[in-house]
Amino acid sequence: MPQKEVLDSCSSIADLAVLACECRSCGLREGCRGVVFGKGSPKAKLMFIGEGPGAEEDRQGLPFVGAAGQLLDKIIDAAGFTMDEVYIANIVKCRPPGNRNPSPEEAAACRPWLLKQIELLNPAIIVLLGSVALQNMINPQARITRERGKWILKQGIYCMATYHPAALLRDANKKRPVWEDIKQVRDRYRQFFGPQS
Repeated sequence: MPQKEVLDSCSSIADLAVLACECRSCGLREGCRGVVFGKGSPKAKLMFIGEGPGAEEDRQGLPFVGAAGQLLDKIIDAAGFTMDEVYIANIVKCRPPGNRNPSPEEAAACRPWLLKQIELLNPAIIVLLGSVALQNMINPQARITRERGKWILKQGIYCMATYHPAALLRDANKKRPVWEDIKQVRDRYRQFFGPQS
């Protein structure tokens, strides 16, 4: 796990990304190409958190660039956001083998990096994509089917859980609930920051 002093010394997302690339806190780093840290604006007030990188993300070194990521891009665009307004990260920064969910131990090892990302970004809103993000950020017993679409205030940040874009690719019936959730996110963002131009 990264040392607190090391994390405390970081004053920017760029510095943190460089340090995270050296992380060997869990076994995931040995089985992937590299660390997939995050993408988007370091000044974003809207953050999306998924579970972990897949094969394409591992190849490109960026989160959400595969089929699920392309769908997320469309959702973000349809809501009227630009990539200058959002930041995207994952619970773990290295690809779990076979795209399995990260274990609790792997998530715990990566958690300090994610918490520092959140601290540096200081987002007003976080969208939790899927049950892995919800359970790791809010409550290990939480269920996405029960919690999606509800605002959860956590340490001054408004969090909204919704289905992961990959779930929408498997089940088109989840598209409407996700869109309803994202509209809530858009409306609250506009309350905070005014109409988008």
